[in-house]
Amino acid sequence: MARPLRIQYPDAFYHVTSRGNEGRSVFRTQGDRRRFLSYLGSAHERYGAIIHAYCLMNNHYHLLIETPQGNLSQILHHVNGAYTTYFNTKRHRSGHLFQGRYKAILVEKDAYCQELSRYIHLNPVRAGLVDSPAKYSWSSYPFYVGLARRPSWLATEFILSQFGRSSAESRANYRRFVEKGLDMELRNPLEDVVASTFLGSDAFVASAREKLDGMRVADMRDLPALRALASRPTLDQVEEAVASVVGRESPHFRDLCLHVSHEHGGFTLNQIGAHFGMKGPAVSQASRRFGMRMSRDDELKAKMEEVLDRIRRKLNVET
Repeated sequence: MARPLRIQYPDAFYHVTSRGNEGRSVFRTQGDRRRFLSYLGSAHERYGAIIHAYCLMNNHYHLLIETPQGNLSQILHHVNGAYTTYFNTKRHRSGHLFQGRYKAILVEKDAYCQELSRYIHLNPVRAGLVDSPAKYSWSSYPFYVGLARRPSWLATEFILSQFGRSSAESRANYRRFVEKGLDMELRNPLEDVVASTFLGSDAFVASAREKLDGMRVADMRDLPALRALASRPTLDQVEEAVASVVGRESPHFRDLCLHVSHEHGGFTLNQIGAHFGMKGPAVSQASRRFGMRMSRDDELKAKMEEVLDRIRRKLNVET
């Protein structure tokens, strides 16, 4: 299966998630969480990472991170690698802790940082762990609203500056902004992600495309999102390609359509959901489950590659 697109350049802004292998817990104790946060601190000191927001759940974490040096891979290799070594040594185990590579979405910072920070800070509430983000100790929210002293490596200034002029005003307004999400059904900002990689306006995506021009062609062939931006099928064409490989009566037909559209088609979750009569989050969950199932089933993996090959031939995309 092709690797997710990795775009790195100075001052890029990302939403990053990394999940435990097979959905298992990666944070079992408070000590585990403190140790992980220490690696965020060392990533800031060693590699210049700017951590704008975070939330540590039981089996995954979320970060809003900025990379002045254009070195996201180096930063995440340090954080995930060091934490895996700590976790394995402590528990006398070996092997992978996190499920594959981290997922990084390139974000238009000014347009989405507020909504993404709220989405991240409300994660524990959505998961039923607490009834208020202020009661969860393992996110950056307490530092945003003045309930705890901010660590030196956490940058709250950029987001808070959009909520007021003084520190007290911005904290109070940000708290109201986040808590407003407790009383309404918030739209998930990640439903606007294009090609599983870009979150922003058409102009932002076009600018990101320009930054890809210097990449080696041999590398770009493994990047589905780049192909999607260059020339993408319609959702009807995705269905046709899947039907030609597995048939519309196949139990895998719908999930394969969703996965190909989500991971390789260059569509947002809302676009896919509207076509298939689903909510955006349901599309994401179905695609992720199918991807996990496919990683253990070579026959399914071959079917997906055949679907992609038929789509490329249809669009005359060079492979």
